[in-house]
Amino acid sequence: MHGCGLKIIVCVKQVPATTEVEIDSERGTLIREGVESTINPFDLYAVEEAVRLKERYGGEITAISMGPPQAESSLREALAMGCDRAVLLTDKVFAGADTLATAYTLACGIRKIGTYDIIICGLKTTDGDTGQVGPGLAEELGIPHVSYVRRIHLFMDGQIVLERTLDDVYEKVRVHMPCLITVTKEINEPRLPSLKRKLWARKAQIKILRAEDLGGEADRFGLNGSPTRVVKVFNPPPRLGGRLIKGEPDMLADEILKKLVELNVL
Repeated sequence: MHGCGLKIIVCVKQVPATTEVEIDSERGTLIREGVESTINPFDLYAVEEAVRLKERYGGEITAISMGPPQAESSLREALAMGCDRAVLLTDKVFAGADTLATAYTLACGIRKIGTYDIIICGLKTTDGDTGQVGPGLAEELGIPHVSYVRRIHLFMDGQIVLERTLDDVYEKVRVHMPCLITVTKEINEPRLPSLKRKLWARKAQIKILRAEDLGGEADRFGLNGSPTRVVKVFNPPPRLGGRLIKGEPDMLADEILKKLVELNVL
């Protein structure tokens, strides 16, 4: 931790505000143009936790996002909640990025920001639902990471004590800073921004960084840097009505077995 408090970076993403999103059949990516968007709900918990840490330990928060120009609105929402600065990575060459290319691009942007103690990400996004970008970003930066964090206990001697959720238990871990964490919805309740903060965020300057500003490897950005591809996207066929079978247990068992054989399930 720096003498002036924590240096916190929080990652946010703009996602479609509706499930009615069309797919680019050639590229296998979402068509985001003209679609109403909002800040990723999981990222609200990341922003809130960053603000709470600043209120407790002092310091400053930088919100960062990769996306089209309209992603500025999500960054302004993060500023309204209590972030101090915002950086938007936007360039046509970033389009079509999978989680690996996204993590690489964010890593390039964070290196431009400078030193930091902790990076906070939401657990996952509602459009991709992979939970891969946070850990991937930490690997790109060469720092430790802890996922599924539900509580931050304390900072001490350049370390942070966390509590994370596993399948059936909670695990308390200690990790050295700088580090990255992804947080669950259990960690807090995001605040509603005040009118004063909203007015300030509306006029705040957002730093724009393009591919040429990042100085990364061109073939690792966007679609060119994405080893995974969505080959096909389609709506599943509607479920057909089921068949109700009544009778004695032995007869029901025989009938179900016969049906499973007919369907080539067995």
